[in-house]
Amino acid sequence: MELNFFSVFKLAFEILKSLFTAEPLLTLGILVYFGGFLIFACIGKAMRERKLRKSGILEVDKMPGRKFEEYLHALLKARGYHVQLTPASGDYGADLILSTNGKKIIVQAKRYKKNVGVKAVQEIAAAKSHYNADECWVITNSFFTDQAKKLAGSNQVKLVDRKQLINWMLQVNESDKEHIKMMG
Repeated sequence: MELNFFSVFKLAFEILKSLFTAEPLLTLGILVYFGGFLIFACIGKAMRERKLRKSGILEVDKMPGRKFEEYLHALLKARGYHVQLTPASGDYGADLILSTNGKKIIVQAKRYKKNVGVKAVQEIAAAKSHYNADECWVITNSFFTDQAKKLAGSNQVKLVDRKQLINWMLQVNESDKEHIKMMG
């Protein structure tokens, strides 16, 4: 007997048909399970997309590098930091200088489409002494490579990835809404 695609498909269909007609409760259970899974997946996807739209991350993804630095300036200021932008060139690896409670933090901003690697961590770690900073961070709209995470851990560099950035954006958006309600 020669098996081709059509005959295999027909055989599979017949097996499924006999399963579903032989045990109606099993059929119902399978349909409810997969239907529930599909509904749950669709709701989860819609909620993630709504969160992204609400956060503004999609706009961030389109920004040029300097605009991203300016955006972070505004975002971090709204989070309570005193923020200073460094010059566009000759910044020794730091794009922003933050201060809060007598602590100085330098930040390198990386608006990337791919994951951020070790170079960003090396640059901000080297700049820490130059700026006499207490902390150093790399903030990205993306994620970090495993090597970057490992190097950051051994050099006390805080990594702020896409997920944490979105959370910060949402917190600031909510705080702005509350402020507007109090004013109006």
